[in-house]
Amino acid sequence: MLNLGSAPESAPAAADLIQDVTEANFMAEVIDRSMEVPVIVDLWAPWCGPCKTLGPLLEAEVTRLKGRVRMVKVDVDQNQMIAAQLRVQSIPTVYAFYQGRPVDAFQGALPASEVRAFVEKLAGLAGDGGLGDALEAAEAMLAEGAAPDAAETFAAITDESPENAEAWGGLVRAHLAMGDEVGAEAALARVPEKVTGLAPVEAARAQLALTRQAANAGPLADLEARVTANPDDQQARLDYAGALHAAGRVEEAIDILLDSFRRDRDWNEGAAKAQLLTIFDSLKPNDPLVQRGRRRLSSIIFA
Repeated sequence: MLNLGSAPESAPAAADLIQDVTEANFMAEVIDRSMEVPVIVDLWAPWCGPCKTLGPLLEAEVTRLKGRVRMVKVDVDQNQMIAAQLRVQSIPTVYAFYQGRPVDAFQGALPASEVRAFVEKLAGLAGDGGLGDALEAAEAMLAEGAAPDAAETFAAITDESPENAEAWGGLVRAHLAMGDEVGAEAALARVPEKVTGLAPVEAARAQLALTRQAANAGPLADLEARVTANPDDQQARLDYAGALHAAGRVEEAIDILLDSFRRDRDWNEGAAKAQLLTIFDSLKPNDPLVQRGRRRLSSIIFA
């Protein structure tokens, strides 16, 4: 068993635990803040009846936990870009962010008992069972090139907490770092249905897709020569971007795809945009490459 973590030494004031956010401070109050403590995002609107029932239940649970979880409220009518980026289809929709990524979500109003279970489970990511420390250690192993050790640690976390999306995503990425696509695919197949659509798992799935595309792209030098000889060869540009990404030159891959989309956004049913979104999905939402790339993509779309 992993050791229990401890709750914050001092509880913040209730007014600091729950606040309204807008597009202007979403990054700071959700993505950045979630690096320290789990953050619940309640997407609602004044005209939504179920939102008026769910919101107070969430607020009560967040207040009860005295700082182990924070909460923000997003009026989707006033912040449509946030709703679009989170792919909100109906409200109320609730996301849970931790370590810069969505780790859980649900739609519609829930009974009080299920709301309490949702919030307590989120609080557990940062304090119960030492899972946060274990995840951090596994990520460090992966960053240092110790992929087998990272895979072992991520696997142990999934045994301890079968619905931990971060651990499943890390396990898939560790297999990919070892060049084990079969193992990565097998890990994805074992992800519980409840968390299979969450961001850490989807990011790992995107990395697997990018790895497979790069394997079929061809040598990097040959692709670069094809693009140089004929800048309008969209297939060559797509393959070149895949090869660049596989070589760790992610920013260059994004630049190539943005230029491809600018040249012909409808080519091959929007393949350049689809590839861009796959790359964005494979990275953390607060990665500067994602933020900059999404802004540039939006500027092209709405130009």
